[in-house]
Amino acid sequence: MSAQLHPTLTDVIDAAVIAQQPWAAAPATGRRDSLGAVADALDAAADELIPIAARETRLPEGRLTGELKRTTFQLRLLGAEIVRGDCFDARLDSADPDWPMGAPRPDMRRVKIPVGPVLVFAASNFPFAFSVAGGDTASALAAGCSVVVKAHEGHPELSRRTADLVTAALRDSGAPDGVFALIEGRDAGVSALQHPAIAAGAFTGSIAGGRFLFDVAARRDVPIPFYGELGSVNPVFVTPEAAAALRDDVISGFVASFTLGSGQFCTKPGLLITPSGSGLADDLARAQLPPAAPMLNDAIRDGYRSRLRELLDNKQISLLAGSGEAAGDAEAPVLLRADADAVINSPALREECFGPASLVVEYTDPAQLASLAQALEGQLTATIWGTDDSDVADLVTLLSGRAGRLLWNQWPTGVSVTHAQQHGGPYPATTAAGTTSVGTAAIERFLRPVAYQNFPQHLLPQALRDDNPLQVRQRRD
Repeated sequence: MSAQLHPTLTDVIDAAVIAQQPWAAAPATGRRDSLGAVADALDAAADELIPIAARETRLPEGRLTGELKRTTFQLRLLGAEIVRGDCFDARLDSADPDWPMGAPRPDMRRVKIPVGPVLVFAASNFPFAFSVAGGDTASALAAGCSVVVKAHEGHPELSRRTADLVTAALRDSGAPDGVFALIEGRDAGVSALQHPAIAAGAFTGSIAGGRFLFDVAARRDVPIPFYGELGSVNPVFVTPEAAAALRDDVISGFVASFTLGSGQFCTKPGLLITPSGSGLADDLARAQLPPAAPMLNDAIRDGYRSRLRELLDNKQISLLAGSGEAAGDAEAPVLLRADADAVINSPALREECFGPASLVVEYTDPAQLASLAQALEGQLTATIWGTDDSDVADLVTLLSGRAGRLLWNQWPTGVSVTHAQQHGGPYPATTAAGTTSVGTAAIERFLRPVAYQNFPQHLLPQALRDDNPLQVRQRRD
């Protein structure tokens, strides 16, 4: 597919193409050191970056300080992971004339290699961790891919300054010129995604925006993988046993979770499913909710108000707590109420409301929990609050088919950067349910497997050689 590109964009992508091979060929220790240098540069500039982020996103300093620490930790963790080498999945099968399939087995070796230049669309709600130097950028660089980042218009000054720091740190650590670059503007982002040199795309944002870009990636003459994190209501199922034994924990934890960051987390619990007659909903109506707080930007605020008005106008929903009325630029938390049958039968009630609002759903029969689970679309998370006496084995099985991460007696808004993390789920939570955008497994999105049959040692990738000079983990025979 041909695309009419601004010369600056053409230069950026051409430079990424030139940088791709030397960056992919660099030793894992070299890429690790470069990622560490980026982390060091961001940490050193914290006193400069955090005020810019606070001004552009309206997020508090404490939140931004923690997020920057998470971002630099992530860069270092992914660097350590590529030196360990598990993500490259090196497999060595030596020749075997007696292979039981009925024919001799040839010498066959398989390893994952970088896919090529990656386009990352930065997110608005995490200006560090899911933005210019966030998880998508870090995992693609770790995999050995050059990266072009499309800045989010919600924090342009922060994006440019972060990009300056990343570019300088990579250059000073010996990375090839062009291995990282920033572009701006929606048209530039679409044009870059259409460019034949871009080998994969990554996105965090709305269902509408993500699906549009996914379709662009799929309509190319040569379609490419597009890893989009889109939307999720993250249901929380409260069993009758938990409503009785853990009610204080449920109430306080839920209020803290759905209002965290003014409800602008992709893992915000948007549905709290509780037993009717337990009094949980009535207690929530009397609970102390946090004060109104500004949202990230006017576009997100306007979208939230529009969606909230749709819910308030629905005759199947009643107002449980809060007024639902706008108060200047700040938005106060709102709790809504509906019965389980209404939510089961009305897809509109199960759609995400991105902001400080959540729907409390009351069920009269525990059997309705299965119906609610079956009615859900794909989710990033699903949570169960229960006790050892709760009969929820079937519900766990159902939810494992709907969500990428299941939680027991905890809240989904904490997304830890770990080796075992899964941040992804069936559509529309993401466009690629078999992958994660958080944790060390995120590197694997930007790798593809290649098998080498009957090759001499000196022509094999180092990870597949018998002497294993990289000392990566090899699965042999």
